[in-house]
Amino acid sequence: MSGVPTRTDVAGEPAVPLDVPPPGNVQVGVDDVMLWAVVPYLVLAILILGSIWRYRYDKFGWTTRSSQLYESRLLRIASPLFHFGILAVIVGHFVGLVIPKAWMDAIGLNEDTYHFFALSVGILAGLATLVGIVLLIYRRRTTGPVFMATTRNDKLMYVFLLAAILTGLATTVFSVFDTNIVNYRDTVAPWFRSIFIFSPDILGMTAASMSFKIHTLFGLALFALWPFTRLVHAFTAPLQYLFRPYIVYRSRGKHPAPGTPRRGWDPVGTPDRGRPGVPRK
Repeated sequence: MSGVPTRTDVAGEPAVPLDVPPPGNVQVGVDDVMLWAVVPYLVLAILILGSIWRYRYDKFGWTTRSSQLYESRLLRIASPLFHFGILAVIVGHFVGLVIPKAWMDAIGLNEDTYHFFALSVGILAGLATLVGIVLLIYRRRTTGPVFMATTRNDKLMYVFLLAAILTGLATTVFSVFDTNIVNYRDTVAPWFRSIFIFSPDILGMTAASMSFKIHTLFGLALFALWPFTRLVHAFTAPLQYLFRPYIVYRSRGKHPAPGTPRRGWDPVGTPDRGRPGVPRK
């Protein structure tokens, strides 16, 4: 596209054949530098150093503060909805922000196909996450012992988490009907990747639509709160539970076991090990 100024992405692709809007028409102010070049590194520092501090000095608090004993009916519905939904959202963000658009084009996944899958899967995952978090907040607010165990930091975290989910879902839905929304793969994604090579693409976020900027700011606030809330359990998720063997439960017999009451344990009479002095049948 000759005559149209472009910006080179981290991956070497032209990040924006920006005729909507051209970089020359985008004014970068001090607030843009602070929001998109300074704040992200402050958040990263808080996230990393805060998590290390929390793990070293508050290991007993590094937990989800499970409340299943207090209420399990809503939890059985809300927890899977939220956790599976947020996993799908994370995968979608990884594909959209980390994998360059040129790589997708190289494997034959054009813009229309990507847009269809991003919208369909994104809306379903966003709705599942939203319903799940609303039910979890309702349960936490209406169940006395659960609410009493909720810290102030967790209450603040729920506000920003809900705001991030709502703005993300709204941005996804609006992109279907509003043709003026700038493609985030041309603006937000190059900025996100540039953060990790310490060369923030301020121009990319400046050119992004306002809905993406708001969603990004809520996300940054959430990551800044992360080390000081129950979200830290995500860093130590018990993935080994997926692969551990089944727990074997033995039912209690209907009649008391024979034997003289005494201190200590009685051996269990099983086919492979009988009681001492009692012949096997």
